[in-house]
Amino acid sequence: MAKRIQRSAPAANTGGATRSGPSGGATKRRRGGRVKGGLVTDFTVQLSTLSEAGIPMVKALTILEGQTRSGPFKDVLAELAEDVSGGAPLSEAMGKHDRCFDHLFTAMVRAGEMGGILDQILQRIASFREKAAEIRGKVVNAMIYPVILSLVAVGVVSAVIVIVIPEFDEIFRTFGTDIPRMTQFLLDASYYATTYWYLMFGLPIVLVLLHVMLMTRNENYRRRIHALILRIPFIGPLTRASLISRFSRTFGTLVQAGVPHLDALSIVRDATSNLVLADGVEHIRRTVREGEGIARPMGETGLFDDLVTNMVDVGEETGELDNMLLKVADSYEKTVDRRIDAVFKFFEPMLLIAMAFVVGFIVIALFMPLLKIMDTIGGA
Repeated sequence: MAKRIQRSAPAANTGGATRSGPSGGATKRRRGGRVKGGLVTDFTVQLSTLSEAGIPMVKALTILEGQTRSGPFKDVLAELAEDVSGGAPLSEAMGKHDRCFDHLFTAMVRAGEMGGILDQILQRIASFREKAAEIRGKVVNAMIYPVILSLVAVGVVSAVIVIVIPEFDEIFRTFGTDIPRMTQFLLDASYYATTYWYLMFGLPIVLVLLHVMLMTRNENYRRRIHALILRIPFIGPLTRASLISRFSRTFGTLVQAGVPHLDALSIVRDATSNLVLADGVEHIRRTVREGEGIARPMGETGLFDDLVTNMVDVGEETGELDNMLLKVADSYEKTVDRRIDAVFKFFEPMLLIAMAFVVGFIVIALFMPLLKIMDTIGGA
């Protein structure tokens, strides 16, 4: 949960353009529409290239705005160019558009401006975003097939239970045949699904909506769910490795950009989506503020294994903390890739086996009474 940057109230104007304040900064304007993360990443790469080539920032922003298709992001770039031309720093101008540029992005740009290495910082931001997008893409691609397979399976089984099985029930009642237990279980399931459909199908939807509402509004509930996820077999270790990778990549990039450790830890805490990790980072930040090193409190959180804490300890002693953190990030990103492949290679056949079991159960349960009926008819 990234903290929103405090901004001044919108200035009254007729054309929707930003007007410079007394200090040369620009007041915030409300701008609707969602901007894709890929557009921001491409913009960062191109802005870094133009800045490295020595093109003034206002001209670079104008060039990028001119080649961007009409839409919310084009409006954002136009406002960035106007704000910077009015004397506002780039980080301040970006801070007015937190839907596009989060707290981590603006903090790194601010550090680049202060250190005079903005082009290098933009390159690091672009690399960071590309790696994060690559990991998300791998997870999404790996989930497409299992999700589609699960939806098809649930739809087919639901149709069989609601439409097909009641027809068989009528046949069994007509012939008065004895019903085996597994068949009776299937008939009862069909009866309850058709009679109490609002509970069978509506209750899961209500529970999902309730879960989403609590995750949005109740921090304690969200913290418990985040802690529970870390304890789930297969999913927990994968989530933990992903969190360590993101923490190391973000913290290492900020330290490499020259952001002070306490400020970097605050940014990492606010940027993480897992409250358990956020609490752990806050513990690290408080301990570091008291004059301690980073490695020991990292171990105390229980989130980081010995490999990570030892490498951080070595990085602190040698003054190579940023490089050590980035090496940890590279290592754990590879671990996440391997575990994602392993989990889904295991999950897909298990899903097929479960589907085969359900289909086989339905077929056997329905045809056992039918065979008795055919025997009765043949004997008669």
